[in-house]
Amino acid sequence: MNRRLLCFALFALPLAAADSKGLGPETLFEMESVSSPAISPDGARIVFTRGWADKMKDQGRSNLWIIDRSGERLRELTPGNWRDSSPVWSPGGERLAFLSDRDGSTQIHVLWADTREVAQLTRLERAPSNLKWSPDGKRIAFVMRVPDKEPALTIKLPEKPEGAQWGKPAVVVDRLSWASDGIGPVPKGYQHVFVIDAVAGGTPRQVTSGNYNHSSFDWGADGKSLYVSGIRKPDAEYLRNDSEIYLFSLEGGEPKTLTSRRGPDTNPLVSPDGRHVAYTGYDDQFFTHHLQSIYLMNSAGAEQRLLAGGFPSSPSELEWAPDSSGLYYLMQERGEAQLYFLPLSGQPRRLTSGRHLLTAVSLSRKGHAAAVRTSFHEPGVLVAFDLKQPARMSTLLDLNRDVLAGRELGAVEELWFTAPDGVKSQGWLIKPVGFEAGKKYPMVLYIHGGPWSMYSVAFNWAWQNFAASGYAVLYANPRGSTGYGQEFVNGIQHAYPGKDYDDLMAGVDEALKKGWIDERNLFVCGGSGGGVLTAWIVGHTDRFRAAVSMRPVINWHSFVGTTDGVMWYDQFRKKPWEDPMEYALRSPLHYVGNVKTPTMVMTGEADLRTPISQSEEYYRALKLRKVDTLLVRMPEEFHGWRRPSRQLAQQLYLLAWFEKYRTGKTNAKN
Repeated sequence: MNRRLLCFALFALPLAAADSKGLGPETLFEMESVSSPAISPDGARIVFTRGWADKMKDQGRSNLWIIDRSGERLRELTPGNWRDSSPVWSPGGERLAFLSDRDGSTQIHVLWADTREVAQLTRLERAPSNLKWSPDGKRIAFVMRVPDKEPALTIKLPEKPEGAQWGKPAVVVDRLSWASDGIGPVPKGYQHVFVIDAVAGGTPRQVTSGNYNHSSFDWGADGKSLYVSGIRKPDAEYLRNDSEIYLFSLEGGEPKTLTSRRGPDTNPLVSPDGRHVAYTGYDDQFFTHHLQSIYLMNSAGAEQRLLAGGFPSSPSELEWAPDSSGLYYLMQERGEAQLYFLPLSGQPRRLTSGRHLLTAVSLSRKGHAAAVRTSFHEPGVLVAFDLKQPARMSTLLDLNRDVLAGRELGAVEELWFTAPDGVKSQGWLIKPVGFEAGKKYPMVLYIHGGPWSMYSVAFNWAWQNFAASGYAVLYANPRGSTGYGQEFVNGIQHAYPGKDYDDLMAGVDEALKKGWIDERNLFVCGGSGGGVLTAWIVGHTDRFRAAVSMRPVINWHSFVGTTDGVMWYDQFRKKPWEDPMEYALRSPLHYVGNVKTPTMVMTGEADLRTPISQSEEYYRALKLRKVDTLLVRMPEEFHGWRRPSRQLAQQLYLLAWFEKYRTGKTNAKN
């Protein structure tokens, strides 16, 4: 660590504006991350991805490191200025498969744990993903896009004169979706499952076929078949939430369809004894967002049954117990994430506890576990524990202890508050660094995106930087958030934004009851879905001093046809040409005539999820009405910022805008 910070002359607000006792702007570049822990089959070693900021290239980088379960021996496995990720142990524990872009494109590599020798297995034209070893360790299966080279329509131009410089050929689109945020335009093609020799590499063999997309999969216990999730039906691109699980033989032939329920069947996971297949899904009730359940069938596809449902969130990271007696899974609930065990007969049992968020749990065959843990004042740390004694969780590695040493962090208090219709919501209030009783402090309401996601007790650098700058931060989970059950999610069914606004305002009122929040200095911001609600809020109330809407949807009517996916049409009862007023009444643009709050709009110029035209519509409307506004465009950025300097720029622009309008400042607008 101790990498020098580049100086970014972004605007007048100096980098040293934050309280020196707290997290100043320079710390963003110093912090590192730990992710994707993979514990060896014998439980003795843990490989993980260590992420860091390459300040010279303004890129996030990552390498593989290994540590003994005792935490006593730490070594770097793959040094270099590239991105190594997704390590997976071979069944015998002697090798690791992982992804790396060290040759300029993402490829599959294998590392021998004893010698640290690395072999590049593939030289693919398109990036592979979702690596899984065969049970005998001889092959690796993965997913990759295969282009469809059959043209939708062809033309023949006259012969080009010698030396002429004609424009690039036209791109003919015949799909519902033709681009993906973070990638850009996507050539026509389909996701298929491949298998490659884990020693010699060579040309991968395609297992699935047809003009269908395939996503999650798992090996059959005999290593001769694959259980694959996908939609292999007529008009597949028009079918959403209706995937099935298919059984493919590596010897070829037609796949066997195992499920047929109306609703998605995904993430097949074969038990170690080969007798059962667990999977996730739900019966489609045409909600705007469904929480998933866990299902079970035998290896032949028979005896299908619901194993457990009615969860507060969708279960994630399912993994079988080594003896096939049940399943481990992570569950997010009320701002936390804990590990559970679900027996094949019986009720789920929570194994871990504490005010923390667990992610990326990896289990060994001997009942050892590794995971990443984060909490209010703890950036992600690598932890290990025994499944028989989960309370005895030990911290193996804290990469940011040196960054936080000697720095004060804002204290965090949990809040519960009630909307006018009686619905209760949860939130948290961060106090400014150096808090003094009797003083009044400005507060930022920071709204999450999704809207189907969950704010949690996890560490957040941006919020602690606000605290270091003298601001309180309120963040909450209004209706539509996950972590509180399907009924709470359905609180914005065909009505977004709506009652979530009432929940957020109730949260602000609850924070004001503390007595130390300055009611004259309330600010609001959020990105994506949070950007939607920010724009909605300033169209419905003048209580905020200033606002920043980042990457928002402003006009649903124009958004649903230009975003990179088609699922947003499902968020309304009818199509926009059938009931345009429904789209108008849910659009922040409809209420721009009410806005008096100074509102800055921030977006990425390459954003395909909430295209920049949405932000431009709002900025121009505000400008026409002579509301104080700015449009901040991040060049080459998709939905959310990839470059570390842009992540820092976002925070500094937020602070600069709020400081500009904060009362009691010499440059405040009174």
